[in-house]
Amino acid sequence: MLEIMPVWDYSKNTPLYVQLYKYVKYQIQIGTIKPETKLPSKRKLSNYLGISQNTVKTAYEQLCAEGYIESKPRIGMFVTKLEDNLFYSVPFNNKPIKSIKSNNDFEYLIDFNSGHIDLDFFPYSTWRKLTAQSLYSDQSDLLLIGEEQGEECLRKEISKYVFESRGVKCIPEQIVIGTGTQYLMLLLCMMLGKTYSYAIENPGFHRAKYVFKDQGINVYPIPIDEDGICIEALKRSTAKVVYVTPSHQFPHGMVMPISRRLELLKWCEENCGYIIEDDYDSEFRYRGKPIPSLQGLDNKGNVIYMGTFSKSLIPSIRISYLVLPPKLSQKYKEHYKEYKQTVSKLHQNTLYRFMKEGYFSIHINKMRTLYRKKHIILLSSIEKYMKEKTEIIGSSSGLHILLKVKNGMTEEELIQSARKVKIKVYPTSVYYDGHNAKEFPLILLGFGGVKESQIEEGIRMLEEVWFNK
Repeated sequence: MLEIMPVWDYSKNTPLYVQLYKYVKYQIQIGTIKPETKLPSKRKLSNYLGISQNTVKTAYEQLCAEGYIESKPRIGMFVTKLEDNLFYSVPFNNKPIKSIKSNNDFEYLIDFNSGHIDLDFFPYSTWRKLTAQSLYSDQSDLLLIGEEQGEECLRKEISKYVFESRGVKCIPEQIVIGTGTQYLMLLLCMMLGKTYSYAIENPGFHRAKYVFKDQGINVYPIPIDEDGICIEALKRSTAKVVYVTPSHQFPHGMVMPISRRLELLKWCEENCGYIIEDDYDSEFRYRGKPIPSLQGLDNKGNVIYMGTFSKSLIPSIRISYLVLPPKLSQKYKEHYKEYKQTVSKLHQNTLYRFMKEGYFSIHINKMRTLYRKKHIILLSSIEKYMKEKTEIIGSSSGLHILLKVKNGMTEEELIQSARKVKIKVYPTSVYYDGHNAKEFPLILLGFGGVKESQIEEGIRMLEEVWFNK
């Protein structure tokens, strides 16, 4: 029987017949179900999927009405041959290529995006209440442009938070708030100058690399090992600035041990350089004890600490921050105070209240418990369905893992086969400078924004399309 395997989404009010209709329609559009293919009978498909015959009947009727399938009396349902296919064109290798229209309209059932978080547990009512409090008439100054570095009240809360949670030593005057990591990196490029060479982890956060290269900076990609960035390779470069993600290396996920951190600090001191420490999701750690930030270990003022609320709160708030060493903090005050603040003063005030009144701490603890549970479900599902067929990389912290898939497929083939069952997975090749020549491709699976009920089903379906060809 033709394999028809929709993933039911019970979290929505969409009827099952609509989900089935959309699934079959899309499979026809992308060419997975070929023209003139006979579809399973209503009875067989209902038994196979565990749904009523009326559900299958209604879905088939809608497909017939739109011309995707046709009924041949006493024979069955067949896929219609579409002469002028508006969805795909066929190149020399006879594999369908997506049109722009089809790509824009495509909807995934499960998206393993590492940038997504679980929005179901965001404290909407609390955030709404605090925003309303910020808009009282006696707070009308919040409608004006605020302090260049960010509001002092929020910088005070951030300084307390990073010291208590990460051991970062700073005063509010050292903190600069801005809209997102890339904006703050642009600011750093101006402050540090473009005559220095910069080093980045390879593989590493590609958006940092783009910022540096777009500013005309010479960038050295430095390989990583099981402890993070390789110090010996860093020493062989002429870099004076290095960008690292030591608490959860992106994308491989290892945590830099204290010995490697001390080596990195020593390199920095000997070269009179700077370390940019991006601590993008250090709140979520599942194994071992937390290791202090590089900034907290630094006694020479050579570490620039970078944090964000995108993972811990919501990405759209676009509030990130720098903790500048004293000498750079002074340089900022002398030369860059003319740059206007880019974050809404209203959002800053709401976040200040959220932290001041203890809601942020409660939220972090709740999300840490939730993500730990999702993390366990993901790892156990991979163990259950894929076992020795894959290898998990970087599972000690953060909101994503890497999966080394041992089935002979290329990275692109793995992504496209997952797409056929409406599951979105992500490449890792984009994070490498140069070709990734590893024996097996690595797929990035983010789990923060995936519902608990979808994680195991998603892994089961990936096992089907990756290993049961």
